[in-house]
Amino acid sequence: MTDILIVEDNSEISKLLCDLLRAEGFTVSCTDSGERALDLFDKYGARLVLLDIMLPGLDGFGVCERIRRTSDAPIFILSARTDKNDKLNGLITGADDYIEKPYDIDLLLAKIAGVFRRRYSLDELKCGELTLNRAERTASLSGKPLEMTAKEYELLLLLCENIGKTLTKEYIFSYIWGSDSESEQQTLTVHIKRLREKLERDPKKPEHIQTVWGVGYKFV
Repeated sequence: MTDILIVEDNSEISKLLCDLLRAEGFTVSCTDSGERALDLFDKYGARLVLLDIMLPGLDGFGVCERIRRTSDAPIFILSARTDKNDKLNGLITGADDYIEKPYDIDLLLAKIAGVFRRRYSLDELKCGELTLNRAERTASLSGKPLEMTAKEYELLLLLCENIGKTLTKEYIFSYIWGSDSESEQQTLTVHIKRLREKLERDPKKPEHIQTVWGVGYKFV
């Protein structure tokens, strides 16, 4: 599951938020379309949605209302529209907070951290004998610490958060390295190989990080 879904049609704001939040250790997806936001949310979910109102096509109010039909995930509306009726409409349709632009980025980050601290207080993710600590960004196997790079940890966390679910190579690569990355998808293959060497009893016959031929990978 994605930590934060950003729905913002201003590319500069979207990139700034995305970079800052990833630097804070969050997994982030970004889109500039209300319809695409709903597709991403239905497919991958999100622990928090940062939502602009003025979007092409379906606006932020519509996105908020649609998400609220099936989910209680926290939603922050970030908007330059400061009219009282807009704020009321946002809260009525299900937003948890309505934050006016321009906003103080430090205060926004503090609010986001507060949501994750209160609502998602469990820092540890356990997958059998494997334990990942989101707060410390560390992993251990049968109680023994695993040494891994930041990208290896992010990749392993993504697979474990979607345990049993096949993730396409394209999705994994875009999620971990970014769609605008200058790296090549061969990088993903190398990182999968390294993780298997650290996790599997027999890396050539992996039991946990399995290849779904022609599609991608899944953690079992």
